[in-house]
Amino acid sequence: MTVLLPFLSGLIASILGIFPPGLINMTAAKVSVQDGKTRAMLFTFGAILIIFFQTLVALIFASYIDSHQEIVILLREVGFVIFALLTVYFLWIAKKPAPKNKDVVKIKSKKSRFFLGMLLSAINFFPIPYYVFVSVGLASFNYFTFDKISIYTFVSGAVLGSFGVFYAYIAFFKKIESKTDFIIKNMNTIIGSITGVVALVTLFNIIKYYF
Repeated sequence: MTVLLPFLSGLIASILGIFPPGLINMTAAKVSVQDGKTRAMLFTFGAILIIFFQTLVALIFASYIDSHQEIVILLREVGFVIFALLTVYFLWIAKKPAPKNKDVVKIKSKKSRFFLGMLLSAINFFPIPYYVFVSVGLASFNYFTFDKISIYTFVSGAVLGSFGVFYAYIAFFKKIESKTDFIIKNMNTIIGSITGVVALVTLFNIIKYYF
């Protein structure tokens, strides 16, 4: 159970974070359509390599934050304000995005798919703050500890979950293409709902700490 819980936490967190259509998974799907699954898998392995290091760095940084309780409380309060504002923005202010292919990189050369995956993953800084927030949040509920085994197990789950999502886009993109259009059209509602839930959970933690 000590190993299973952090592994499942990393797995689920990565799936939730990467599943919505974005630059990397949509590019992986386009590489698969244009150049075949083999080159798409090379692209995926390049992206996964960077995700491994990003997740590891995030958890090392999170372990420092977790050992300084005053920083954890400050992050909760700042996080609540940010997620509350994001919820209001995505649910009531932001315009609905139209499904377009602008999120996908134009692929000119058929070489170095592995390095293209590394490049696109490296310029995506979202995983670091995302996994910091997730791991610190789990630790605050006593569902995660920052020992070496738990950290590497969490990272393994995050890498496997990321690979699973990329593979799903590569293997089933033609079948789920219409669904990705639906997701893109309703992206603001989906993101707003998620940030709303996170804001409520964060608020609960703040109230619990002070009272």
